[in-house]
Amino acid sequence: MRAFVFPGQGGGVAEPAAEMLPGIRRIVGERIPDQVKFFANAARDADESRELEVRPDVVAGHSLGEYGAAYAAGCFDFETGLWLVAQRDRFLAEAAERIPGGMIAILRARPEEVEEALGESEGSVIANYNSPRQTVVSGLRDVLGDAVSRVRGRKIPLKVPFAAHSPYVAAAGEKMREVLDSVEFHVPEVPIVSAVDGAVHTSAEAVREALKQQMEAPVRWVKVVETLARMRVEEWIELGGGSVLTRMLRDFELPSLSGIPFEELRTRLSQQAQNLLPGNNGGDENGE
Repeated sequence: MRAFVFPGQGGGVAEPAAEMLPGIRRIVGERIPDQVKFFANAARDADESRELEVRPDVVAGHSLGEYGAAYAAGCFDFETGLWLVAQRDRFLAEAAERIPGGMIAILRARPEEVEEALGESEGSVIANYNSPRQTVVSGLRDVLGDAVSRVRGRKIPLKVPFAAHSPYVAAAGEKMREVLDSVEFHVPEVPIVSAVDGAVHTSAEAVREALKQQMEAPVRWVKVVETLARMRVEEWIELGGGSVLTRMLRDFELPSLSGIPFEELRTRLSQQAQNLLPGNNGGDENGE
């Protein structure tokens, strides 16, 4: 089995392809938020995968990447996805103004250690269970540093002004629920594994409900990987740019599951196509 996985905002951002810009600006205006750029790139890769006839048996997304996964599964069209993600970006920006926050990734520490350290703190919670060796903490800007100082491991501040996947963005989550109720969702063409709890969703309403929860709920990527392993997924392709999820996969030590970024797959397929051209078969003129 093959999965498509989509990273969240921590995966790095690239400008959308030039031919996509007019359509994006028609939906979101001249200023294109980073979250919209992420979704546009994910959608572009999903569209190209269809052209290459590379199809998934299941999809999953990390945080913002869940919108890319829902698009790849056919739950809504590109314009709807752009609009939804633009609203998500706006609501989180408003939350950051009301309640300034931040996020810090902690590497080389077990999640249990992070939970124990945060149990003595106020104003900080675990936002992402990324792998057995990587956890992300969200919290109020003024206390976040003190909270994570009690945890061993390497700390990397994320470039966000809000405390995503925490109670501190509850108002944004409530607004997003109303927005999600206002659009039509289609039955997914392939199952979607939710990063809220690792559950497998096959109905339109289940996908909508999972997206309603995901802004405030922690990202349980560990459960997603466990679910994919139970489904006997052997390969995942990471769409949307970068290889952050594929690098994290090494922490799970699952020999039965391998990952590849879409950019690398595209290059491989292009090379294979070139090798099939006359004169590129690696032999002499007679093909021997």
